[in-house]
Amino acid sequence: MTVPVLSEETEAAHLTVVVPIPVNPSGEVGSAHALPISEVGLFASSFRTGAAAVALHARTAAQRYSGTADWEQIALLKQHVTTVPVLGNGDIFDADDALAMMAATGCDGVVIGRGCLGRPWLFAELSAAFTGTMPATPPTLGEVAAIMRRHGELLAAHFGEDKGMRDLRKHIGWYLHGFPAGADLRRALALVKTLGELDALLDQLDAQAPFPQVATGPRGRQGSPASVALPAGWLAERTGGFGPSLAAAAGVVALGAALLLVPPSFRAHVGPG
Repeated sequence: MTVPVLSEETEAAHLTVVVPIPVNPSGEVGSAHALPISEVGLFASSFRTGAAAVALHARTAAQRYSGTADWEQIALLKQHVTTVPVLGNGDIFDADDALAMMAATGCDGVVIGRGCLGRPWLFAELSAAFTGTMPATPPTLGEVAAIMRRHGELLAAHFGEDKGMRDLRKHIGWYLHGFPAGADLRRALALVKTLGELDALLDQLDAQAPFPQVATGPRGRQGSPASVALPAGWLAERTGGFGPSLAAAAGVVALGAALLLVPPSFRAHVGPG
């Protein structure tokens, strides 16, 4: 397997770079284009500036978002990587999940994916859990509406109002999951076109409605396992280094890991957990 080469210009510029790595799970034959989980630590040290952390998404390409993440693979990675922090990813939907993963695997931290969809306050809850402080009360529907308005405002500022509102539509169901909103209002919000229209629709929500228990737990993409196929000649075009070909080459059994490469000035403040 080819070690990715970062240009001297990239390293000299002190850029933070995330390098994706397909990883073969322990005990699997795996792909010739994926790295054995036992070699990730050596791989991380192969860069001139070194890696600041290694994160593992404990799902295979074929598994997609079905079933459960294999946290045992994160524990194995932690056993083999001792010089930089190991971050776990997969099935973290609330702060208790994060604490459970860290207790079960020994990982140093977590990476959040689907768990924060429509729930950006999850990061404050994680911070409270990690520091042993009392978490804030989950938001009421009125507070969620204010977050939705701010989200739309930021998207409009970044993409323009038209594209920003179209992007916001996919978040509506996640934000309102479990809350009493009504089919007609949900449908109207899912078709919102302007910030003014967004304001008028959000004003129709019951601002006093408390955060519902059913809004906790898994969210985001679901699905069934599927076969993994690469375009013809996808791997043959590789000439070295890392690119989309190698990132996708894991095929059926490989997990997805990533190296976080950061400037030395930052890395000095990051050590093993």
